[in-house]
Amino acid sequence: MPSQSVLEQKKAIVAELSERLKSSITGLVVSYEGINTEDDTKLRKELRENNVQYSVVKNTLLSRACDEVGLEDIKPVLEGTTALATSDSEYAAAARILCGYAKDHENFKVKSGYLDGAVIDMDTIISLSKLPSRDVLLANVLGAFQAPIASFARAVQAVVDKGGVEACLADAEQAQAEAPAEEAPAAE
Repeated sequence: MPSQSVLEQKKAIVAELSERLKSSITGLVVSYEGINTEDDTKLRKELRENNVQYSVVKNTLLSRACDEVGLEDIKPVLEGTTALATSDSEYAAAARILCGYAKDHENFKVKSGYLDGAVIDMDTIISLSKLPSRDVLLANVLGAFQAPIASFARAVQAVVDKGGVEACLADAEQAQAEAPAEEAPAAE
């Protein structure tokens, strides 16, 4: 039987994992088997740069933390080597990085995940992994807002380049005067 101090340490770890699961908006459980130190270092660096917290966890402790926060559906995959990746700020970062990594490394596998406190299936995880980063999405939205403004600015510049509004109105009047008059319909 473990000593009282070991039990207290394990309770503290479970409490920390529970808080991490509760406070994060998304998380993935992965099997990191067969990963070498160099690749692991690169992976951890990329995850850190994207504000994803990644750590190796014991299955029994993560299982208890999942019970505390209502993520019991993750428990069936908690076997073998297990690491937990969580994000407090971006929904797709962990999925994008870890699924991309799993494509290149045969033994590295994404086991399960959750989103806003609910366990998600692998199809959802794969869909998340295909989303661009938050910065790219914001740039796309900004570009969509700027397009009408840029078109208007180009139209105004074209008017200025032609010699101003008066010149455009004079051109329009001249074009109207030169246009052949429509023939009146014949009376029967």
